[in-house]
Amino acid sequence: MQRYTNIGGDSSVAGYECAPESITVQFTDGWKYLYTYASCGTVNCEQMKSLAASGDGLNSFIMRNVRTGYARKWR
Repeated sequence: MQRYTNIGGDSSVAGYECAPESITVQFTDGWKYLYTYASCGTVNCEQMKSLAASGDGLNSFIMRNVRTGYARKWR
């Protein structure tokens, strides 16, 4: 899991891990969410990967666009 840079300083995203057709996002409360091409769409998944790498806007994007579009949730 890579640490999320959090450029704005106000994100609840702590880390992420990218795979070819998915991204796992870990939040500061310890919950991890797996977003896949199948669960939230290829375009959304790739946008999340891009935002994760840039360290800015990932939490906002998830809340606006894919909120419950995860394939799996765990701690």
